Amino acid sequence: MLTLHHLEYSQSFRILWLLEELGVEYELKKYDRDPQTRLAPDAYKSISPLGTAPVITDGDLVLAETSAIVDYILDQYPESTLRPDSGASNRSRHLFWFHASQGSLMPLMLMEAILNIALTRVPGIIRMVLKPVVQKIREGFTKPRTEAVLRLAEEHLSTADFFSGEQLGAADIVMSYPLEGARVRGYLGEATPRCNAWLERIHARPAFQQAKAKDGRKSMVLPLS
Repeated sequence: MLTLHHLEYSQSFRILWLLEELGVEYELKKYDRDPQTRLAPDAYKSISPLGTAPVITDGDLVLAETSAIVDYILDQYPESTLRPDSGASNRSRHLFWFHASQGSLMPLMLMEAILNIALTRVPGIIRMVLKPVVQKIREGFTKPRTEAVLRLAEEHLSTADFFSGEQLGAADIVMSYPLEGARVRGYLGEATPRCNAWLERIHARPAFQQAKAKDGRKSMVLPLS
């Protein structure tokens, strides 16, 4: 049986949600982060090839990376509508957002997180010097690029309710974590009404609520402030 090794406050929530959407049998093993470092515990690192989340095991298979895991799971359930078939009218839309999530938006959110860590974990006198440098990086790189992705998201969500098209798909599942991160970091507001409405739609889904209950945490995103 497929086992999801679920690290708290991590990207593996998306795999938990995917499995709930599919309504399939799986085993869930939960791991707490180290209270000091906020990193994965040694027990988790001994399973994950990279020591990062998510990771699944299925028999002798050990697989990491969100997109790879999503594709692997959906390969097992070809009848699922979560991944449009080749030739489907929404196939290119699905492909774009499925890969933009990890290739464009997640790196920006990770950079934001690293900048926040840099500011909060250095002595005050160094923070005074570092803060304007971080601000320049945000203003010149992460902020305009994040806003560009969100403008495109708003445009696409004006033509259909989901990133995958008229119905929820795998692209929506992988986009959930970086958009939750964007909201936490103040990028979602009056200029992103469709992204806000999209988050409300996915939060209301029974499978999302079931995954949230199994996850047991109040937030889907690691609070890096």
